[in-house]
Amino acid sequence: MKAVVQRRYGSAVLGDVDVPVPGPGEVLLEVRAAGVDMGTWHLLTGKPYLMRLFGFGLRTPKTPVLGRDVSGVVNQIGPGVTGFAPGDEVFGTAKGAFAEYAVAPVKQLARKPAGISFTEAAAVPISGGTALQGLRGVRAGQRVLVLGAGGGVGSYGVQIAKALGAHVTGVCSTSKVELVRSLGADEVVDYTVADFTGTYDLILSCGGDRPFSRLRKATAPRGRIVLVGAETGGSVTGGFERSLASVALNPFVSQKFVPLMSTERADVFDELRVLIEGGKIKAPVDRTFPLSEALQAIDHVYTRRSRGKVVVTI
Repeated sequence: MKAVVQRRYGSAVLGDVDVPVPGPGEVLLEVRAAGVDMGTWHLLTGKPYLMRLFGFGLRTPKTPVLGRDVSGVVNQIGPGVTGFAPGDEVFGTAKGAFAEYAVAPVKQLARKPAGISFTEAAAVPISGGTALQGLRGVRAGQRVLVLGAGGGVGSYGVQIAKALGAHVTGVCSTSKVELVRSLGADEVVDYTVADFTGTYDLILSCGGDRPFSRLRKATAPRGRIVLVGAETGGSVTGGFERSLASVALNPFVSQKFVPLMSTERADVFDELRVLIEGGKIKAPVDRTFPLSEALQAIDHVYTRRSRGKVVVTI
């Protein structure tokens, strides 16, 4: 099969590899589309170096095929699998999604939402799941601020917060204002023109580097500040130190910092399916790339040119 193969950090090529075989609790998917996010860039480059200590491979990548977000059709089921059968349309996460076939654990798969394409479905799992978990506990009538509202996680954050009944302010660059407005934000702030104002019950900070003092100033005394990644620490820590600093600060402030460690689970993806089928959220796909241009897709995301999500089609 064709796949985007990575033998060392920093490079990958489209090549031929064997079709994988599903093990216990796994299924083999005919991949139709694979989503792209900043995590894909980190896996390609092996940066920050700290991530290599967390099981991704110290000197060389442990997983030779890139890609995580996936949508496709079940081709074969492994031992002990129930609830799925060949021909089922699914979405979720799998190691090696930039390929014609990929093996996925059933605990990371849900049925594809009815009424949307495979391309749209592949844009949902990681970014949508991260936003959903970051917004747990939001109640109707609360005020939510989404920083990075035009990106992958932020674009879902705006929609999910609205679905929960919150008043939502989205902060983004000029080129993404119309997207964020179309996703239902009550207010949109172009940060190149003006800074956000007001007080919020929850701030969903997506990949940003705003000073903690600024975030606290905009958060209600018992509010939460959810930190979703950061690209501030360079090649070594990649912003991980920002999460550690926020935890150290928590005992001394009234607001609560929450460095988000989201998980990829079937129940989370199924919640997203229900929201999509109910018309509460949609997949904001910026553009698609064929499998042969997967590296260009990663570069498009890394340079922050994308409005919403980028998807590789197979």
